[in-house]
Amino acid sequence: MFVRHALVLTTAAVALTACAGTYDPAANAGAQSTATATASAQAAAPATAPAAGAGLSITDPWVKTTKKGMTAAFGTLVNNGTAPVTIVSGASPLSPMIELHEVVDSGGKMVMRPKEGGFVVPAGGTHELKPGGDHIMLMGVTEQVRPGAKIPFTLQVQGGQPLEFTAVGKDFAGGEEDYQPGHK
Repeated sequence: MFVRHALVLTTAAVALTACAGTYDPAANAGAQSTATATASAQAAAPATAPAAGAGLSITDPWVKTTKKGMTAAFGTLVNNGTAPVTIVSGASPLSPMIELHEVVDSGGKMVMRPKEGGFVVPAGGTHELKPGGDHIMLMGVTEQVRPGAKIPFTLQVQGGQPLEFTAVGKDFAGGEEDYQPGHK
């Protein structure tokens, strides 16, 4: 009995692990179990390199190092699907409050603000998250982010399964990006 329960739990863990890092909109449309369909589709491909026909992934995800306060995450969202995908929110154990942000010109001054409607990744296209542009904003970070740190993230896809990935802590001084309160 114990061996059978352990086997069921191990099988479930393997299926959930195989789902991490990709989103398959086609699997969401069917009545079949999305976890089973995604696990089968992803079994032969690494999480950052989707198999043919897979939906959404992220390449080169990273988080700017910080001691406290605020920081941001970046990378390139890749949609290999046949329909646009919209990211509507994010979560990470690193921060109790995460927003999807954009940087825009407001009266000759560049300002960060929440991205209305989220990030749209076109069918067969990409959406870059970069310093000075769209990014995932983390407020009230709960621990220091050092170079090389592994930070888990979940991005909620509108009408679909979440995209889970791990970003790496990285020092970055370019563009004088500052995600602390009072940044001008």
